[in-house]
Amino acid sequence: MKILALEKEIPETTLEQFAPHLKAEVARVWELYKSGQLREINFRGNCNEVILILECANGEEAESLLDSLPLVPAGLIGFEVIPLVPYPGFERLFDE
Repeated sequence: MKILALEKEIPETTLEQFAPHLKAEVARVWELYKSGQLREINFRGNCNEVILILECANGEEAESLLDSLPLVPAGLIGFEVIPLVPYPGFERLFDE
């Protein structure tokens, strides 16, 4: 299942709080990317938050993967997890 994960930074965090975790964060992101579970990673153009596309069995698996990112247990970021399904509207083209 394709999962959209939208990062949500925790209010009142500072850049200094992030610094000790960033190398481990990038290393974990790389592991997830190599495994195929992380399909895409982008930053939003209007703020400093990441958008991930994950391939997981379900939302619970996606949440577990996201919890493995060091910034999450450090309490610096969280994610909104949105399961995606294929668009069914094309079927309307073939209804009579």
